[in-house]
Amino acid sequence: MSNYHINTKCIQDGYTPKNGEPRVLPIYQSTTFKYDSSEHVGKLFDLAESGFFYSRIGNPTVDAVEQKIASLEGGIGAICTSSGQAANALAVLNICGAGDHIISSAAIYGGTSNLFAVTMKKMGIDVTFINPDASQGEVQEAFRENTKLLFAETLSNPTLVVTDIEKFAKLAHKNGIPLIIDNTFATPINCRPIEFGADIVVHSTSKYMDGHAVALGGVVVDSGNFNWDNGKFPGLTTPDESYHGMIYTKDCGKAAYIVKARVQLMRDLGLTPSPNNAFLLNLGLETLHLRMERHCSNALAVAKWLKINDKIAWVNYPGLESNKYYNLAQKYMPNGTCGVISFGIKGGREAAIKFMDSLKLAAIVVHVADARTSVLHPASTTHRQLSDAQLAEAGVTPDLIRMSIGIEHVNDIIADLEQALAQ
Repeated sequence: MSNYHINTKCIQDGYTPKNGEPRVLPIYQSTTFKYDSSEHVGKLFDLAESGFFYSRIGNPTVDAVEQKIASLEGGIGAICTSSGQAANALAVLNICGAGDHIISSAAIYGGTSNLFAVTMKKMGIDVTFINPDASQGEVQEAFRENTKLLFAETLSNPTLVVTDIEKFAKLAHKNGIPLIIDNTFATPINCRPIEFGADIVVHSTSKYMDGHAVALGGVVVDSGNFNWDNGKFPGLTTPDESYHGMIYTKDCGKAAYIVKARVQLMRDLGLTPSPNNAFLLNLGLETLHLRMERHCSNALAVAKWLKINDKIAWVNYPGLESNKYYNLAQKYMPNGTCGVISFGIKGGREAAIKFMDSLKLAAIVVHVADARTSVLHPASTTHRQLSDAQLAEAGVTPDLIRMSIGIEHVNDIIADLEQALAQ
């Protein structure tokens, strides 16, 4: 890991070509790698030597991107996955099994809510959703003897709740469990959760990190700071008979969590990204610092414009001084939050649909956080599987419009909003 400023890390970290090698990270589009002896391959399987033997476990292109993201987040290692949901699943399943319990903020992406409440429930993992604004005492009541992790998003999708990371970290560590933070919306440019006590950081790299809506992906970053040898995580502290009896905490030290995720779960579940997608992700990462600055400045300007428009019922953006999360946002993201705004139009659901259908520059897409301005109605799309009660708990109202402000000229974005509101 370099000591460069994070802007330089976006460009320089992860891949350093040697004399005569390609200046730009190559695409190693190969599933397999050739060696001269069986002994060498055996050492790779024993982790006695570093290298690649099958792209499901590791690939040079993917590895370079993993190193870069770990550096950006301040972690000791990372593992890329085929999607953001795959990253969340991997992060949880790496330390949870049937009979275990997790606690999650209720203000999270609808797909993650379904992953926890439906799919993982079928696996025997129970979940308790808590109000992220609850007091420490109220959150403490959710902990059980079999609780294995606490999960939250830096900035929730789409309600833009700002998590008090330090509060959650203290509660998690008091109970001997790790804090997992989804940092997708803030990105490491605006917030580095590990610096505030998070133990594991996950991303949907399909969003700002990619930045161009071309490649699905996710990543899990290990801080290397959590003490897994506390009696709660036998999967990390007892022999893994499926991997030569390895004891991850003994044999891998601070990298126990991330090594287990790779050699056990990635081996068995195959949540692997393609080398080509990793290449595209790397291109996006090279301009992440530039794009985030523009996303945030544009979003703040749009939020201020919406706030004084008499056709708008309410505006939610943590960068506004009137926002309930403004002070928390200044603490954790002083240089900006993200490019996503949520707001409601007077007239409710019908008016919202009419407005969205009238937009010309902004596209209606089931995506968020890329270079182009886009808009979506979460209650009828990304969160449509949730009941009315679950929608209310997640803070998704029927009139809520999620707008992802792109990096176009802000005057053109505002002009598009103005003409659509006039309809």
